[in-house]
This record gives sequence, structure tokens and C-alpha cells, in this order.
Amino acid sequence: MQGSLLETMILRAQPLSLTGPGIPDYMEHGSNRLELALSMSSFFIKSGLTFLIISLLTGLATPTLGGKKSMDLSAADQELLFKVARDSIKAHLKGEQAVLPQTTSPVLSQPRGLFVTLNRHGRLRGCIGYLEAVIPVLAAVQEMAVAAAFRDPRFPPLKEEELADLEVEISILTPMRLIKNVDEIQVGQHGLFMEQGPRRGLLLPQVATEYGWDRLTFLQQTCRKAGLPADAWKDPATKIYVFSADILHEPPKK
Repeated sequence: MQGSLLETMILRAQPLSLTGPGIPDYMEHGSNRLELALSMSSFFIKSGLTFLIISLLTGLATPTLGGKKSMDLSAADQELLFKVARDSIKAHLKGEQAVLPQTTSPVLSQPRGLFVTLNRHGRLRGCIGYLEAVIPVLAAVQEMAVAAAFRDPRFPPLKEEELADLEVEISILTPMRLIKNVDEIQVGQHGLFMEQGPRRGLLLPQVATEYGWDRLTFLQQTCRKAGLPADAWKDPATKIYVFSADILHEPPKK
């Protein structure tokens, strides 16, 4: 995505802005990281493990519903995902196009929403991904690894000397499920996606555990991420979805 197009999309990203009421105060302080991840349909703002979705133009697509709760990723599947992520970054540094390897793994051929996060020395270096199940997991990892390394607009493109201490994390989202009762929410297991009209916000499953939230606080914080009043989850017009995520951490180098 070209910079001019990206800038245009950000300027037209209503109803939330980086300084609007949908951003909690702690996100405006320099001591907290803001991680920006872009997809074909939405932008995510991340502080620590919390995410805010900014709808673009006509807003996000309706979340994918149903489907299997978690992916049965073997050790070989995970090893291939991290290899593809690193190989795609290395190829881009050389001005080459990485070749997507063939796989017989059915799970890696499934379309899933996911994002790739890059860190160096425990600090964010890039984070970009898809919310929706747009393309198969293996191809999505290849695309998002390059995007996180070279197209995150808040960072300069990755340099070759940064590869040695680059840490790769892959998060694969499960399909979302619309709930009828908030008692269905399992704190620590579920992430929340909330929408009311054009206002939409998402928090990953790890957020509530990271900050020691109970269910009520989790709901209130998701409302804030959507730019809604803290009690908007009680409004019948508010739709609440739950989902899980498989968080993959690259094994340490031997």
C-alpha cells in the first residue's frame, strides 16, 4: 500500500481518530507503545496488548461467524510459518520476491485473520495483519511479515543488521461468535469485538489477563475502544462477539 493512499485512508477514518474520545488517556502518553496494524478493511491501534479498530470508509465487514475454535498447528506447521516469515523478510531486503513453499498441511491452507508482530530487544518494531479471513494462513504470514517489516508507517523500513535480534510473533484469530448474553464471555479465553453502528472496537483475549480485569471491566474497556460510553454493552443495539487467538512465539535460537 502506497504512503499517499495510506495517509488518505487515515484522514478519512471516521468515526475515531488518534486523539478523539475513543482513545483512552493512557494511550496518549509517550511511555505506552502504540502499535499500528493495517489490513484490507481496517486499522488496529495497540497499546500493550489492547487493540482499537478504526473503521475505514464504509466500515469493517461483518465478522466471520462460526468455524473451529482453534487451529491444530503441529510443531512442523509452526516451524514452517516462522521460516516463511523470516524468508520473506530476507528476500525483500535483497529486492527479491519470496516463493511461497508448497504445503500439505490442511490447516495452513485455511483462511484466517492474523497479524505478525516484530520486536527487537523487547520493543515493537512492526505489527500488521488481517482481521478477516481473507487468504490462507501461510500466504497471509508471508504478506504480513513483509508488511510489518517494511510498511508499518510508524517505523523506517527494517535494515539487514536488525535481522539477527528480530523476534517474530504470529497471532491467528479464530472466527468470531455473536453472543446473546455477556455471561458467555470467559475472561482470559475470549477476546471481544463490539459494534454499534459505525463504532467498532476489539480487545485480544490476553488483555483482561494482562491487566487483571474482570468481565465487567473487559466489557467497559471494549466499549471505550469502540468510542462508545462504558455502559454501551447494555444497549440492545450493541452487538458483542467473542473469539480466541492462537499466539505463536518463535523458539529461541540455539
